[in-house]
Amino acid sequence: MKTRLYVFFLALLAVPAAWAADQAVDYATQSITLALSEEPPDLNSMRSTDTVSFFVLGHVNEGLLRYDRRGRLAPGVAERWEVGLEGATFWLRADAKWSDGQPVTAADFVFAWRNVVDPQTASQYAYILYPIKHAEAINRGEKPVEQLGVYAIDERTLKVEFDKPCQYFLSLTAFGTYYPVREDFFKSRGQRYAADAGDLLFNGPFKLTHWVHSASLRLEKNEHYWDRDKVQLNVIDVPYITDDPMARLNLFKDEKIAMTGLNSETLKDALRQKYKIRRHLDGSVFYLEFNHRQGRPTRNRNLRKAIQAIFDPNELVDKVIAVPGNAPGRSLIPNWIMGLDKPFREQYPAREIAVDLEQAQVYLQQAQQELGVDALPPLVYLTGDSPDASKQAEYMQNLFRTTLGIELKIDKQTFKQRLEKMTTGDFDLVAAGWGPDYDDPMTFADLFASWSENNRGRYASEAYDKWIRLAQSAEDPRERMDAMGKAQDLIIDDVVILPQYERSVNYVQHPKIKGIVRTRFGGDPNYVYARIVE
Repeated sequence: MKTRLYVFFLALLAVPAAWAADQAVDYATQSITLALSEEPPDLNSMRSTDTVSFFVLGHVNEGLLRYDRRGRLAPGVAERWEVGLEGATFWLRADAKWSDGQPVTAADFVFAWRNVVDPQTASQYAYILYPIKHAEAINRGEKPVEQLGVYAIDERTLKVEFDKPCQYFLSLTAFGTYYPVREDFFKSRGQRYAADAGDLLFNGPFKLTHWVHSASLRLEKNEHYWDRDKVQLNVIDVPYITDDPMARLNLFKDEKIAMTGLNSETLKDALRQKYKIRRHLDGSVFYLEFNHRQGRPTRNRNLRKAIQAIFDPNELVDKVIAVPGNAPGRSLIPNWIMGLDKPFREQYPAREIAVDLEQAQVYLQQAQQELGVDALPPLVYLTGDSPDASKQAEYMQNLFRTTLGIELKIDKQTFKQRLEKMTTGDFDLVAAGWGPDYDDPMTFADLFASWSENNRGRYASEAYDKWIRLAQSAEDPRERMDAMGKAQDLIIDDVVILPQYERSVNYVQHPKIKGIVRTRFGGDPNYVYARIVE
């Protein structure tokens, strides 16, 4: 999924003795004020793909399972369940309600999941439902949506049939694409569903009560939420939307927001202010994604090999990003995620590529011969419009020019516009990232399967698909991990992407806020369990 909002932890320093009059937090009303880096592009959970939208959705909606204050899977709408090799049954709690007071029923999940896999919805996350029987065939237009293997036995019993055994299915049910949607409300809004705050219905801890596009939004405690007594915040106010890290830090200094992430420049400023710096490994991997479509120069493997041979992720992390905690990118699968009984990358080390400028020239000459050109045309590098994105793009532009003689045409776009261009393939290379959707290497590994709509560069390999299919269907844990190890090798050998770094988020937080959960899964940061102290 996407690109996350904030990042990690560095040093523990003294908190300033005096704070200005509280604006960022209010103990009496239990309200906090925040800033978002971007406007949520799409709050329709059946179509959402990005972290900003999932951050909001994770506070206003809830799936069958959720994440608790320790970041562990816990009962959500479902109070209990049984899972086997062929499927699962979930029993819904009687007090789960929508924000209008009506009950959340099994039919709400059936309706939402059918819509996700319906080809007309064009959900880029439809593939995350493929463990369900007939989901893939339906999404390909080969079967009707009514044949999806999910059934409302009665109002509070949901039965799911698997297409193949799925060892991580419970984790999927906490993800945003698996949230319920009520059919009558959805149809009453027509094309305006999720367009504004009044065009959404909520079953989570908060509800969206105010949304001025590109300007502000406001979340208020949902009085109908089944576990509302454990939710202490009454208001999460977001009156600021800006991707400028210095602007956000100044808002924090002025007591106008309660929390903000830090980049290399704002980190220095925060240290001078003697703020307590916190760090969070958010689990995200960032990379350059190549466009593998017909007609694009980057479809040529030798060109990609040439680019791979000039890039040093250590230099990018140490000299360009320059924020403590980030790790050089070596693989699509990060070094923290578990395999069988230890981290996946300890069992399946990613092959490291040494910088070799002479070999890069050999690859480049071969690429030019295969492409039938004496010199490559400028390549379009799609990226965001934030200061950090610009800094990294300029570094890559200089690297390409000085080592390969290739010009990069930097195409800076807002977050929403960049997502649209990624989807339509309007790029040669794009600065991209992926955060984990659930706790299994598959959340990264299947991203570049040919059927994944989040495979924005449209990489397609029969060999890669074979390993992913095997990993999805294997009942033996070692066999499925071995298959994902083979997939990892192909990502590197075929240069599907150029791994850049694994992100660590440095941030500052108001000392009167307690209970914020920083997590790799679900909306991060998670304010559901937060509270303001005196």
